Amino acid sequence: MNDRMIARLVVAILMMCIAALGADKPNILLIMSDDMGFSDIGCYGGEVATPNLDQLAAEGLRFTQFYNTSRCCPTRASLLTGLYPHQAGMGHMTGGYSPRESDGYVGDINEHCLTIAQVLRPAGYATYACGKWHVAKDDGPKGPMHNWPLQRGFDRFYGTIKGGGNYYDPTALCRGNTYITPVNDALYKPDTFYYTNAIADNAVMFLKDHADKSPDKPFFMYIAFTAAHWPMHALPEDIAKYHGKYDAGYEPIRKARFERLKQLGLIDPSWDLSPQAGDWDKVKHKEWEARCMEVYAAMIDRMDQNIGHIIEELKREGQLDNTVIFFLQDNGGCAEGIGRGERKQPYPTNLKPMGPDELQTEIITKQTRDGRPVRQGPEAMPGPADTYISYGRDWANVSNTPFRQYKHFVHEGGISTPLIVHWPRGIDASRDGKLVTTPGHLIDLMATCIDLGGATYPKQANGHDITPMQGVSLRPTFDGKTIDRGRPIFWEHEGNAAVRDGKWKLVRFGNYYSVDGKHDMDWTLYDMEADRTEMHDVAAAHPDIVKRLAEAWFEWAQSSKVLPWPWKKDPGPVHP
Repeated sequence: MNDRMIARLVVAILMMCIAALGADKPNILLIMSDDMGFSDIGCYGGEVATPNLDQLAAEGLRFTQFYNTSRCCPTRASLLTGLYPHQAGMGHMTGGYSPRESDGYVGDINEHCLTIAQVLRPAGYATYACGKWHVAKDDGPKGPMHNWPLQRGFDRFYGTIKGGGNYYDPTALCRGNTYITPVNDALYKPDTFYYTNAIADNAVMFLKDHADKSPDKPFFMYIAFTAAHWPMHALPEDIAKYHGKYDAGYEPIRKARFERLKQLGLIDPSWDLSPQAGDWDKVKHKEWEARCMEVYAAMIDRMDQNIGHIIEELKREGQLDNTVIFFLQDNGGCAEGIGRGERKQPYPTNLKPMGPDELQTEIITKQTRDGRPVRQGPEAMPGPADTYISYGRDWANVSNTPFRQYKHFVHEGGISTPLIVHWPRGIDASRDGKLVTTPGHLIDLMATCIDLGGATYPKQANGHDITPMQGVSLRPTFDGKTIDRGRPIFWEHEGNAAVRDGKWKLVRFGNYYSVDGKHDMDWTLYDMEADRTEMHDVAAAHPDIVKRLAEAWFEWAQSSKVLPWPWKKDPGPVHP
């Protein structure tokens, strides 16, 4: 046997081994939306049309107590790595507060963590990512790319490295490791570029290529939509569906959601509804305010349409039955007031159209690609490319029904997310549409994917010790079983802190960031079985539980790189 024949035999054996690794393993599709509240989608009580997500829920499972970390970057770092965000280096946002790679606030996922893609690829998976990345420092086209998707285990990537931007002309749009614009992308040229469509269209492109080139390999695909993160940008035909829907203001929508949540069994009917934010009678620009929510609903609607396109492609390929689909959200509704103030200065009149290769460099864009100024404030009806507006605190309060607080905070309104799991081949049909009440957290998704994919989580990689994953597999819940975590779940963001242990949740405000003014920064205690809307603080009645949980939080904070604090403002005492 000559050398060429030996080489061919080795290649053939390797291909057989790779095929064996992937045999009978499910595909995994992980879908995340951005800046949406607990009750926005239809199957979680919302009035927004989400028939595709509703169908997935009807045929699968809905988790009633699943948690994120209350903010974009930390959530993505935790989801991708199976660690608490500080352990991955993302205790706050990209860019960071510390130059030391070992710290919890470096703002760049560190070398002591691996992504789900990095763990699944050695187990025979092809890996794809589309959409928002936002776990790496972005210094422009010439900056370091060591934490971009292709360097973190993904075979192909289309999306944005930064955390937000114009839906018609995204900032930091990339294909693989190359910056592109909607105009100069050789592989994707729609008549009208809209980022939510682009994310799904490229995901479908990847799926088709996978079916043609790697049909024997399972795939892991991570789709991170930016809907419904500000700015409120939506296509006219989607906005038209919701014309007049929100003209009566916040309270009727909120009360209707509260009743549907109870009817669906997602909340206990005995819980109190958290306080109403905003007085519609005092709103000065009612038409504009209603339009903000119309556009927000249209953004969610369009995302659901695109999820439907992806499902149709899986059906076409005969892969839907053996694809585990997860859907969840990165934080609660966003109370940030971007672009909501009265405009005091005239818009520039000397803007020039941008060239096809000219990149948008700012998250809050100043002009459209064709040279129009981007408008803000109540005189600009949101939706078109030349506007840049958020929907504001009072609609975020509606999105988070029935819970308190918003994105940034670790009260339930900031950290509660839907989790839908759909897998016809792996979830007993008798459990279709069932509710899973076991508390879960983002850290559990790595463990679940490893369980599903028959992968191995390494202790070392690339010459670095790898931090042990923190979560547990959710797989037993697919069969109607509970999971025994054996330890509490923890949170910290901007000094806002919490710990959940069984039915007890201890939570406190920090003072780094505040929507509603100065907060009481003492620990408060809530019984999540009797009062998940956090309306009745029972700390005074259970000082022993407060002390035990506060000490547990402090020990976790010390061991998980939460402490020392990076904030210039002291967030207050954390240990009684």
